[in-house]
Amino acid sequence: MNIAFFLTPKEEIIWISEDATMRQAIEKMEFHRYTAIPLVDNEGKYAGTITEGDILWCLKHTPNLSFKDSKKVLIKDIAKHQQNKPVSINSHIEDLILLSVNQNFIPVVDDQEIFIGIIKRSDIINYLYTLHFNKGNEPKEQ
Repeated sequence: MNIAFFLTPKEEIIWISEDATMRQAIEKMEFHRYTAIPLVDNEGKYAGTITEGDILWCLKHTPNLSFKDSKKVLIKDIAKHQQNKPVSINSHIEDLILLSVNQNFIPVVDDQEIFIGIIKRSDIINYLYTLHFNKGNEPKEQ
């Protein structure tokens, strides 16, 4: 099944510019209670994922960095410890199962590599649950 059926569009999710500051990312993640959010560059392309762990590692390895000073650190300058590669909108949901084991979401791009949204791990699990308990009947596309 094509993943377009499962796509949560960019307009409906929380993401942040890679030019944002560490403080902006911390505040956005805290407000929405997320542990990771996608990064988008100035051209609208997927630029990676920032996680709580990335921010904590940066704090640990940057002596004398205070919360107040976190507004001086750009997200794009923080080392990313998990590389969430995006998938094409033309992918199939079955192709995402193994990716979802270690990621809360899978970034999706169009044919021009523009970030268009995510597939949530919970949607993949629900799809598999439906397949298993409905004796192989796939959910109907709407």
